[in-house]
Amino acid sequence: MTSSQSAMAQLNNGDRAVALLGGEATDANLRRYLHGIPGIDAVGLEQRAADLGSRSVKTSSKKWALDKIISLIDLTTLEGADTPGKVRSLVGKALTPDPGDPTCPRVAAVCVYGDLVPIAVEALGSAHAAGTATGISVAAVATAFPSGRASLAVKLADVGDAVTGGADEIDMVIDRGAFLSGRFGQVYDEIVAVKEACKRADGSHAHLKVILETGELNTYDNVRRASWLAILAGGDFIKTSTGKIAPAATLPVTLSMLEVVRDWKRLTGARVGVKPAGGIRTSKDAIKYVVSVAETVGEEWLTPSLFRFGASSLLNDVLMQRQKMTTGHYSGPDYVTID
Repeated sequence: MTSSQSAMAQLNNGDRAVALLGGEATDANLRRYLHGIPGIDAVGLEQRAADLGSRSVKTSSKKWALDKIISLIDLTTLEGADTPGKVRSLVGKALTPDPGDPTCPRVAAVCVYGDLVPIAVEALGSAHAAGTATGISVAAVATAFPSGRASLAVKLADVGDAVTGGADEIDMVIDRGAFLSGRFGQVYDEIVAVKEACKRADGSHAHLKVILETGELNTYDNVRRASWLAILAGGDFIKTSTGKIAPAATLPVTLSMLEVVRDWKRLTGARVGVKPAGGIRTSKDAIKYVVSVAETVGEEWLTPSLFRFGASSLLNDVLMQRQKMTTGHYSGPDYVTID
């Protein structure tokens, strides 16, 4: 780390933003900074994503990749019909993805609506009480997910309820309308406020993932600007999508976000995570993302603290692929639980 990176890394979020913007995070300063970022060569980005997606992973490397994918999954249920029983079942699957194979790793987190956080915490707590260190976090979507259409007071109350309920991580959505109309200061201020609302009574913070909803941002340049904006405001992760809007995660979009966190690391020495979410359903697709992470920001990012998959059905496909490598034949979908 250079001396300038070291100095930048020591600053808090607000001071770091002031140093980079050359002043306070006003609309004018943010607009000047974000529009000064070089534009994306869409053809080049998509070609690089296609090249990375064509890499072949075989035998022992594939087994390593499948286990790595499982360990990076935020196992998710975000339906209006979710019940306490469904959340308990989700936690059970997170704890024991493959009951027939004790070597199968656990997922990184379970992700639920805020009102169901206490159910997930209780279910994981039962495992803790039984003497099992789970290593599984509880993530909650918040800030009027998925639309983000609510007053700031309501959004902050949403976050506060989830944190009080025991959430380890908060997945917030940005106000895409504000971003697309150029009100960058408003988006920045909301992220800062949500970050503050993630503070627990003991002074620690729930980790903040900032959902850009890239399917509504229309251009790669907007995705890049929104990524920089979220990081400047203090997001611990930048996340592609809610999973409720098509298109959700795509490899070119995720690659563009990985390039932002790579450049942020070079500029400040600080690391920010990336979470593609929505539409990643097969191990074949997930491996493309693993390759892209390793080639763009390095294998050090392939850890739950810096990369996640937001998924529900992905785990089942990975488990079937894993079983195929062990037994030599594919198991049917009835050999894994239905989410």
